[in-house]
Amino acid sequence: MNQPTPFTPEEFDALDHILDDMRTRDDEAPQWEFAEGFMAAVLCARRPIDTNEALEVLLGGADVPGGIAFKDDAQRQAFEDLWHKRLAEIEAQLDADIKALDDEAAYSPEVMDVRGAVATLPEDERAAIAEDDIPSFAQVWALGFMFAVENWPDDWELPRDKESAEFIDDALTRIVALTEDDKGEPVLSMLEDDDGEEGEPSVSQERANAFGEALWAVYDLRKAWRALGPKVAPVQVAATPGRNDPCHCGSGKKYKKCHGA
Repeated sequence: MNQPTPFTPEEFDALDHILDDMRTRDDEAPQWEFAEGFMAAVLCARRPIDTNEALEVLLGGADVPGGIAFKDDAQRQAFEDLWHKRLAEIEAQLDADIKALDDEAAYSPEVMDVRGAVATLPEDERAAIAEDDIPSFAQVWALGFMFAVENWPDDWELPRDKESAEFIDDALTRIVALTEDDKGEPVLSMLEDDDGEEGEPSVSQERANAFGEALWAVYDLRKAWRALGPKVAPVQVAATPGRNDPCHCGSGKKYKKCHGA
């Protein structure tokens, strides 16, 4: 199987520019990190979810003409081309047989250390940003993942098999943990300057560990749902009339004397 061409920083920038432009028409258009988490959940879902359905959930807005705030067909096509390329790359990463998350073939979501980036700003600019508005590391990614889970509840309903249900629930719990704020002591930075020096600590060790657990959880969910396969709709069996009930055909006879004979 041919490996997809790696996504480039320029292509991530192109996605950001499209979403920035969309927010001029729909302020609910997400950041790309949110879309990254959403995309991972789409790939982990129990059934294949096509692009139109996925984008309608991710980008649809009732207050926007046409539901999605693309400027025109050309912009939508550019977004979809980039979406498909990134989707193929993540799918290959999630299907790779890796032993460690630092493997070059491992899934590495595009997440931003916003707290670390804010720490590099001049003091007056930092003071203008409310602390509550600064997400923790990987928090937006996890919110995007869970947004997909919440919007397809039937596809994410836990299976009846107890062992499988506990396995999937544990994996989801590890991702949900990242939707909470990082309240630990900052000891790590996910940013480096041009000289390779780390920035000011902005991420706790507990958060870094939780991020790693969440990435393994994505692998677990992908494997679990693929093993279970799409949900099978229950067979609807019509109730059989009692022998002494009127026959369903409307003949006026008892069932046992008519179609039940």
